[in-house]
Amino acid sequence: MNNAYVAGLLSGFIGGIAGAFLLLHLGVGTQRGPGTAPLRAGSAAERTVIAQQIQLIDAAGRTRAQLAMAPDGAPGLFFYDTKGRNRLVLGLYAPTESEYPFVVLNDTNQKAAGIFRLFGANETPVVVLKNKAADRSILGLNPDSTDPFLVYYSRDGKKTELFGNF
Repeated sequence: MNNAYVAGLLSGFIGGIAGAFLLLHLGVGTQRGPGTAPLRAGSAAERTVIAQQIQLIDAAGRTRAQLAMAPDGAPGLFFYDTKGRNRLVLGLYAPTESEYPFVVLNDTNQKAAGIFRLFGANETPVVVLKNKAADRSILGLNPDSTDPFLVYYSRDGKKTELFGNF
């Protein structure tokens, strides 16, 4: 799955969550004007938004956040900067990838610069730091032993283990 597709998917998910939060918890749309009583809340079904994608837009009409479902069934929440670049993604991997949760920080080229996720049968946390789409440092707990590890990669891709193994 390419980065732009994943970024778009997760942005949709994030926007949807943010929009639903605003609608349900901040009273957006419940006030009718000065001197009037707020509208009464309806049944639970009337307060539920059901959608595959929800977008949060700014005053200029730009999509700034999006909550969406991927075709593979994974939900994602995506945040965009004012230039429309995906900068932050929160979500779950696809069911075929055990639905592990993740957070991705993207650079201005929309390439992952930092990833925090769970990994492996023991669902151990792993942090991956990248530069120009290349892994540069990985810190976490070994998915088999749960022992901590820290590795880094030189510019030419040579892996060095500072402690533990991965």
